[in-house]
Amino acid sequence: MTLGRDFTKLWCSQGLSNLGDGLVLAAVPLLAVTMTRDPLLVSGMTVAQFLPWLVFTLPAGALADRIDRRLIMVAGNLVRAVGFGLLVLTLVADVRSIAVLYLAVFLAGTAETLVDNAALTVPPRLVQRSDLERANGRLFATQSAINNFIGPTAGAALFAMSAVMVFSSTAGLFALGALAAFMLPRMMPTASDTSGDKHTPGEVVRSIREGWSYFWNHRLLRRVAFISGSINLFGSATGGLLVLLVIGPMGVSESWYGLFIAVPAVGAVLGSLIAARVVPVIGGGPVTWLAALVPAASYVVLGLSGSIVLSEVAMFLAAIATALNQIVVSTLRQAVVPDGLLGRVTAGYRLIVLGAVPVGALLGGGLGRWLGPEMTFVICGFGLTAAAIVFASRVTTRALREAEEAARPAAPQTVS
Repeated sequence: MTLGRDFTKLWCSQGLSNLGDGLVLAAVPLLAVTMTRDPLLVSGMTVAQFLPWLVFTLPAGALADRIDRRLIMVAGNLVRAVGFGLLVLTLVADVRSIAVLYLAVFLAGTAETLVDNAALTVPPRLVQRSDLERANGRLFATQSAINNFIGPTAGAALFAMSAVMVFSSTAGLFALGALAAFMLPRMMPTASDTSGDKHTPGEVVRSIREGWSYFWNHRLLRRVAFISGSINLFGSATGGLLVLLVIGPMGVSESWYGLFIAVPAVGAVLGSLIAARVVPVIGGGPVTWLAALVPAASYVVLGLSGSIVLSEVAMFLAAIATALNQIVVSTLRQAVVPDGLLGRVTAGYRLIVLGAVPVGALLGGGLGRWLGPEMTFVICGFGLTAAAIVFASRVTTRALREAEEAARPAAPQTVS
């Protein structure tokens, strides 16, 4: 069943930019290891990419509630296209500087805060509430398939031929994503955000505080944010070292690295597609446990087994669990937060969740330099298990259901 032409435009825009992200996912670490094998510097790429989420997330949320969300997506994708276009120029000039690569990744990450935050607030404008799970599932399935499967595989293959080729393709894909976003209908702020002084610095700060207050005082949103933040903290601690573990002790060649990290994406696609059927059966509460404990187990397997097959299976199962949790969390947020606050509340949530990524990357880089990649994976597995025990037990299926029911408008009263 179709979700409408406008949703298809959003789907195409996100798919194109996801493909650009996927190329980068493989190409950036491969380019980095041609410049250095220092675990801290390699992990620093993750810091550069996600540090903007600590700095620009809250302003990005305020922006999404104040101007046309479509134009935010257009501008952000164009900035990413320009950033990687400039990187291509340095590669053509045979200037391979780790500092230039850091700058390009940081610029792309800054633009990503704008694009992703705006895109997450768009589905409620385009589809009915009854279709939100299906719409989110389709978006996340596409993101997982392209960003983590097709993109990395293609990125590693293109990188093996030419670094210029892969980053030129990346810039072009972001430009096409901007064009597709431009074809969306206008999505102006709601009436509550159209006051005459809405763009003054004081009003912007006030509105950011309003969004943050709503998020922080909503206990359930805050709790699922801490769970997801823990998953990202330890995921980024291991993710930055994965390239060193895979092409080092495991002996995977650079040309096959993209396929290695792409295979688990099939699990993410599967999890996204089955979420609408599976989550109602097992409940959102157990999903939060799975989303933490299954990845934790996969880190231990990666660190101790030395087996490519076992590692791929563990990562595959972890991707399914994580994808199910993404659907639960996104649908909860879109269902319980008023549209006029959705951009700012989403930003507050993502400040916690994605702000943990650069912290985790630094943690992983330091542990990797001190103890080596294998032991770092094991430590992170136990760390995520402890986080699950602390946070996941506080999120239940009943609490998720009650939060959504409380947010629904009351039925109109009738007089007989």
